[in-house]
Amino acid sequence: MKACLYSGGKDSTLALHKVTGLGIKVDLLITMISKSSESYMFHYPNVRYTALQARALGIKQVFAETEGRKEEELKDLERVISENGVELLVTGATYSKYQADRIDRLAKKLGVEHVAPLWHIEPKLELEEIARDFNAIITSVSAEGLDESLLGRRIDKDVIRILEEANRKYGINMLFEGGEAESFVLDAPLFKKRIEITRARKDWHGNRGMYMIDEAKLVGK
Repeated sequence: MKACLYSGGKDSTLALHKVTGLGIKVDLLITMISKSSESYMFHYPNVRYTALQARALGIKQVFAETEGRKEEELKDLERVISENGVELLVTGATYSKYQADRIDRLAKKLGVEHVAPLWHIEPKLELEEIARDFNAIITSVSAEGLDESLLGRRIDKDVIRILEEANRKYGINMLFEGGEAESFVLDAPLFKKRIEITRARKDWHGNRGMYMIDEAKLVGK
């Protein structure tokens, strides 16, 4: 069984596309549902809507809950990998040594091959590919230089410029590996349908916030 650790964000979706282009057929999407917005490993907002992405991709999906506690949340991932007979795991890791080291150790323990096609990708190149080929929106921000106006906004050339400026001024990771922001993909080349958000809201608190999807559906492309 070949699986992809899938959050619904730009990195895991792009990683899925990259390995598909290499001839690796992913049979399963593993989506972790964290009960904590402070999870060190997994996305938090809108994760239940990855079910629409799985349908758009035509790939089987399993959900697994985790409390989201540091160092303990990998036990839940280990369980779901073992239960589903995963032999190869694709992740969207780019620069987070914290995440990559822990996935590598888990993969070694279970005898699973870990494939991270985006590892150390040049940030601007990835963002430009996302802007060109995907419809990905920002669903949370929590870093200096990023404000409420970015919530729900599509990652495009203008947003890339804002991220570049925030990187120069405040040193944020443009790909959000430090938790600076999160994203959600509404359309991608492998999607047979696209996702249309019909109701959403911004939940803003001082210097951070989330774009919460309340209703969404699949529509034709």
